[in-house]
Amino acid sequence: MKGRKVILGVTGSIAAYKAAILARLLVKAGAEVRVVMTETAKEFITPLTLSTLSKNPVLSKFTRNGTGEWNNHVELGLWADAIVIAPASANTLAKMAHGACDNLLLASYLSARCPVFVAPAMDLDMLQHPSTRQNLQILTGHGNHLIAPGHGDLASGLVGTGRMAEPEEIMERLSTFFSEKKKLSGKQALVTAGPTHEALDPVRFIGNNSSGKMGFAIAEALANEGARVTLVTGPTHLVHQHPGIERKNVTSAAEMYEACLGPFATADIAVFAAAVADYRPATMATQKIKKKDNGPTLQLVKTHDIAAELGQQKKKGQFTVGFALETENEEENALKKIAAKNFDLIVLNSLNDQGAGFGHDTNKIKLINKKGEIVEFSLKDKKEVASDIVNAIAQHYA
Repeated sequence: MKGRKVILGVTGSIAAYKAAILARLLVKAGAEVRVVMTETAKEFITPLTLSTLSKNPVLSKFTRNGTGEWNNHVELGLWADAIVIAPASANTLAKMAHGACDNLLLASYLSARCPVFVAPAMDLDMLQHPSTRQNLQILTGHGNHLIAPGHGDLASGLVGTGRMAEPEEIMERLSTFFSEKKKLSGKQALVTAGPTHEALDPVRFIGNNSSGKMGFAIAEALANEGARVTLVTGPTHLVHQHPGIERKNVTSAAEMYEACLGPFATADIAVFAAAVADYRPATMATQKIKKKDNGPTLQLVKTHDIAAELGQQKKKGQFTVGFALETENEEENALKKIAAKNFDLIVLNSLNDQGAGFGHDTNKIKLINKKGEIVEFSLKDKKEVASDIVNAIAQHYA
C-alpha cells in the first residue's frame, strides 16, 4: 500500500469507529489517506479524530467552511488509487446503486476512475432485505468490490451477518488487490463491438441485430486483467464500467475503420467482435426516400473489411482475435477466415446453437487457433465467455 492514494469514505453507522482503526492502518502502511464523511457519520465519530489519524483535513461539504472554496469532487475521484467506503450503510449503498448524488462522498464516487471497495455494515434483516441484496448485486455488476460483512453480535442485540469487516481484513484485501500481478498488465488492447449502421437516407439505415454485449464483456475482461483498452463501438445502449476502458462511439463501417487505425498501431491485442456491415448503399439520399408503387432499387458496395485490412498491417508481437458466426460448414469456414484475416485465434459460434449469437445474454463458442486446434465450451453467460477468451489470450503471453 506504500504510496497509494486512498479515499476513505465514512457513512452513518455505529461501525464508524472502525474507520479510525482503518485510517491508522492505511497511514502506517504508507498510504496517503483523505477521509470523506457524510453528515450522518459525524454523529458516530468526530472529524477531528479522523483528521488526526489520516494527517489530512476531513472533507464533508462541497465548499470549505468560511472560505467559499470548492472541495473538487472530480479532482478527488481522479486523485485516488482506490476508494474504500467503510462502513457503507444501507442508505449509501442504495444511493450508489442508483446514481444519487446528494453529498460529497457520492459525487466523488461517481467521478472515480479507480477501484471502489465497499464494506457494508447494518443489521441482519436490513442486509437480507431484497432491496439491499439487489443494490449490492447492482454495485458488484458495475465493477465495485464487495468486502462482505461478518457474522457476530450486532448493535441491535441480535446475532447474525451484518458486522462490518474488521479493519485488518479490509487492509489485507486492499494489499492483495494491489500486489496481484494482472495477467495483461502493461498491454494495450483494441476491441470493436456492436453493429454498424449504413445510411440509406437521413432516417433509414442498413444494420444488423448485434447488441454489442460480447464485445463489451471482452473489453471489461481485458481491463480486469490489467490491459488498457480502447473500445470502438457501433450504436448500442450499453455502457462500460471499468475505468481502464476508453470508449469511441461510431456509426458506420467507415467510421469504425478510421477510429481503429490509431489504436491498432500501438495495440498488443486486437479483438474484432463488432458485427460490421459487409455492404453499404452506393449513395445516401439527402432527403427521406418517399414510398412509391415501385420500390427503390438499392445499389450496394462493399464496406471496409476492418479485420482483414488491419490484419495486413499486423506487426510482430501483435495478437489478433476474430469472430465467426456461421450456419454451415462452421469449422471449415472459421479456419479459412483465420488465414484470410491473419488472426491468431478465432471465436466460432453457430446460429444453430440455442442461446448463442445476437441478442442473447449467453453464448456457446469454440476457440480455434492457427494450427487448427479446437477448444469447445458449453453454453455460458457472455461475461464467462469473455473470461474464457481473455484467458486464452493471456496464455499466449504467458
